[in-house]
Amino acid sequence: MQDLTLFTDYEINSAETDMFGRIRLGAFVNILIQSAIKSADKLGFGWEEMQKQGLFWVLNRLTLQIDAIPRWYDRISVETWPKDIHKILYLRDFIIRNEQKDIIAKATTAWLALDFKSKRPKHVKREHLGRFTLLNDKHAIKEIPEKIPQVNAGVVREIDTAYFDIDLNRHVTSTRYIDWMLDTFSEKFHSNNYPVFLAVNYLKETALGDKIALSKESINDKEFRFEGKNLNEKSVSFRGKIIF
Repeated sequence: MQDLTLFTDYEINSAETDMFGRIRLGAFVNILIQSAIKSADKLGFGWEEMQKQGLFWVLNRLTLQIDAIPRWYDRISVETWPKDIHKILYLRDFIIRNEQKDIIAKATTAWLALDFKSKRPKHVKREHLGRFTLLNDKHAIKEIPEKIPQVNAGVVREIDTAYFDIDLNRHVTSTRYIDWMLDTFSEKFHSNNYPVFLAVNYLKETALGDKIALSKESINDKEFRFEGKNLNEKSVSFRGKIIF
């Protein structure tokens, strides 16, 4: 069982922090994504192998719980493993620890294997499937990543997607959506608050040049929900939830 679990060490650098020296939430999620990529490569279903199958991985849902804030120069360790298959979703969990080995955050994610041509979900080759279910009783977060309901609120900003929003799959990279949500808060708000919970549902890819209308709903003074509508495609691109 141990060989299905990957441990990766990271040191938080200045480019990953905000003006208060705390890791940016998008950078935090990017570290998790990089750990997932390394794990998939190690286990034989990474980028190159998926290309041979005409598939590529996309993050579909994410839930992240944060108990302590990593800061510039902090060293953290990320433990990750493929946990299970739920219908068409491939589940992967994460535990993040500080140098003292204390748990500072936990995350659970759901991924889709998409066909390059049709962009429809498919299953990976049968010989890989067992690796996704052997650790189905090991949880960072037991619940499946949260499904976020429709947001009924006004548009707070419109975003024109640009070149550096796009990843090698030619759609907006997962962390940019997180940046967009957090940019709706003032500097003063950020100075006094840091997220303790993040959930994102990536519903439909956003391409270069698409315009996103971002709505924001305040549940209370600490909890907010978001919805990004693609005005070019007339569809919902993503939904998010952040608790401070």
